[in-house]
Amino acid sequence: MAVELTNWAGNFVYGAERVHRPGSVEGVRAVVAGLASGGARGGGLARLKALGTRHSFNHVADSEGGDLISVDRLNRVLSLDRERGRVTIEGGVRYGELCRYLAAEGLAVANLASLPHISVAGAAATATHGSGDANPNLAAAVAGLEIVTASGAPVTLTREADGDALAGAVVGLGALGIVTKLTLEVVPAFTVRQDVYRNLPLETLEANFDAVTGGGYSVSLFTDWAAPRFTQVWRKRRVDSPEDAAAPAEPEWFGAALAARDLHPIEEISAENCTPQCGVPGPSHERLPHFRLEYTPSSGAELQTEYLIPRQHALPALRAVAALGETIAPLLWVSEVRTVAADDLWLSPCYRQACVAIHFTWKPDGPGVSALLPALDERLAPFDARPHWGKLFATPPERIAALYPRLSDFRALAARLDPGGTFRNAFLDDCVLG
Repeated sequence: MAVELTNWAGNFVYGAERVHRPGSVEGVRAVVAGLASGGARGGGLARLKALGTRHSFNHVADSEGGDLISVDRLNRVLSLDRERGRVTIEGGVRYGELCRYLAAEGLAVANLASLPHISVAGAAATATHGSGDANPNLAAAVAGLEIVTASGAPVTLTREADGDALAGAVVGLGALGIVTKLTLEVVPAFTVRQDVYRNLPLETLEANFDAVTGGGYSVSLFTDWAAPRFTQVWRKRRVDSPEDAAAPAEPEWFGAALAARDLHPIEEISAENCTPQCGVPGPSHERLPHFRLEYTPSSGAELQTEYLIPRQHALPALRAVAALGETIAPLLWVSEVRTVAADDLWLSPCYRQACVAIHFTWKPDGPGVSALLPALDERLAPFDARPHWGKLFATPPERIAALYPRLSDFRALAARLDPGGTFRNAFLDDCVLG
């Protein structure tokens, strides 16, 4: 009988039979080795996956009929190397907790996603990203991994010793084993202010795209697609001097009007759980995310989809989505558009190409969203759109395979580290490993 466990949004029920919660790396190794030997003795194949903060919206982290290892108790910072600018953590650490530790040490991670509630390992494994023209996705900060493979033995990969293999393993989708440790690059702590503007026409964005997205350390544009305009623009800028902190925000920015109060991306919702706006400076980890760690960002009553488009196709892709506005708007809470720099990670949607992310936060209407996704996917296919691995999409597996030039190399890496297929699941079989 499967465990009674859902993802954060409640739209997905895990099909695993058991959930293990070891409190140490040694505990993970014991569970993995025990399951592998038990499967061998019984003549069957042990199935196993890691489980983080359950913020995926599909079955990427499920182990149908098998076992899950929750890493939520592996939540320690293990070491800090100031000289090299690196921190090593266990696999269950969340970004918000890591950032508070680093801030106390005068350090920070260079970029963050909308939610500080997600685990570092899970974000890296699915190529989840922050935003900004010069900022690659969060996984690009990984300089080392420890992975417990199917035998229970750990494999360590570092940038210095295993550069190409590490680039293949970081966005691993759980296919290689249980990530128990990560080493991340860190930077000196920095301050950020964010100012929100309202009502930026799509045609104005088209005429000034590079200036708008380059107008801050990170810029996010929100819309409901009910009209060809962006209802909000969240402009996050570094504060490197007292003059930066004191400078008043422009009352208008590319024709969009400065908001007079803090806003939630969905304007009818209170901004209480959002990070401070109105130009008030603060630590980067309290401004780069959209939501505060101490609050649950919403009830979870939502579904999510995200496509990453090569930057050169951004404007026609946005027009293609806008053309579906009448169909999209009734199903949508809000949509966000942001930019991401290129990286060298094999299964990253931004592999060697800067991208624009088009994100959809849907109302919890599973049948309606499922009916819409094929049409949305078809509209974006001409622009080489790559779906976010951990969200809902309808992209055919053969098109996914064509979009990742290092996919065959990843399959070979998975075969080497997991020759028995212990960490495979239906998602990997359908979308990645074939």
